[in-house]
Amino acid sequence: MIDTLELGKLKWLHVQHPTNEDFEHIQVKYDFHPLDIDDCRSYTQRPKIDIYDDYYFLILHFPHFDNLKRFVKAQEVKIFWGKDYIITIGRSHWVVEDLFNYYKQNPDALNDLFAKSSDAILYNLLNRLINESYLLVTRVGQEIDEINRELFDTKPEQTIEKISIARRNVIQLNTIFKPQLRVFHKFESGDIKGYESTEDMEDYWGNILDVYQKMWDMIEDFEELTYSLSQTFDSVQANKTNETMKVLTLISTISLPLTFVTSLYGMNLFLPLADKPYAFALIMGVCVILIIFFLYVFKKKKWI
Repeated sequence: MIDTLELGKLKWLHVQHPTNEDFEHIQVKYDFHPLDIDDCRSYTQRPKIDIYDDYYFLILHFPHFDNLKRFVKAQEVKIFWGKDYIITIGRSHWVVEDLFNYYKQNPDALNDLFAKSSDAILYNLLNRLINESYLLVTRVGQEIDEINRELFDTKPEQTIEKISIARRNVIQLNTIFKPQLRVFHKFESGDIKGYESTEDMEDYWGNILDVYQKMWDMIEDFEELTYSLSQTFDSVQANKTNETMKVLTLISTISLPLTFVTSLYGMNLFLPLADKPYAFALIMGVCVILIIFFLYVFKKKKWI
C-alpha cells in the first residue's frame, strides 16, 4: 500500500510493505532504473547513493536497539529523491514511520515540512534519523562508563557479560557508520546538488555531516575504550587467579611435610619413639615447628 502526503506538486510517498504491484507502479510512473527496484527488493544492501539525471536513490543504514533494548541492529532506509517527491520504501527504520505518521496526523505541519522542496523533506528525515542515532550512540557510551565504574566490583560474571555486549554493539555501530561517511561527504562536497540552490542547503547538509562525524569519532573512542576495559578486566581476573593459586601453593607446601610425617607414623610398623607415651606430643611439636619455619621463610622472601 502506498501512503501519500501531498502539498501542491510536492509529495512524500511512503511504502512500508511494498508488493510487486507497488514496485511496478512506481517504476512506471517515475521511470526508475530496474536495478534500483531490485535493490529495494533486497534487505542486505550496502549504503550508497546512485545519481541520475532526474532523481537520486539512497540506501542508508541507521542503528536501533532490539526488542530487549540490549543489542544494536542495523535498519535500512531506502529513499528515492526527485524534484517534486520523496519516496521511502521497504521496512524502514522506525523513525521514518513515526515521522510520516506524525505529519499525516498533523496536516498543518506540512507547510513547514514542504516549505521549500523535496530537499527540505529529505533534510528533516535525515536530521531526525541522525538525532535518534546520536541518542543511541550516547546511550552505548553511558553503558561503557557504567562498566568502567563497576570494573573492580566482585561480580565478574556480570561485568564480562556487559563488556561483551558493549563490544558487540560498538562493532555493530562501526559497521553501520563507517561505510556511510563517504556518502554523507558527497552532500557537503557538492557532488549531490539537490533541487534547491546549493547555497540554501549547504549549511543544512554540513550540519548533518558534523553530527555524523561527531558520532563516528565517539564510536572510534568507544572501540578503543571497550578494548582497554576488556584487557584491564582480563588482567584483574588473571591477577586474582594468581593470588588464589599462590595461597593454595603455600598451603600445599606447608601441608606436604606435615602429611609425610603423619603418614609415616600412621603405618603399621615399629618406628622410633612409637612406643613412648609422649610420641604424639612430639610429633605435633615437630609439625608446629615446621609450620613456623615455613611461615618464616615465606615472610622473609616476601611471598606472603
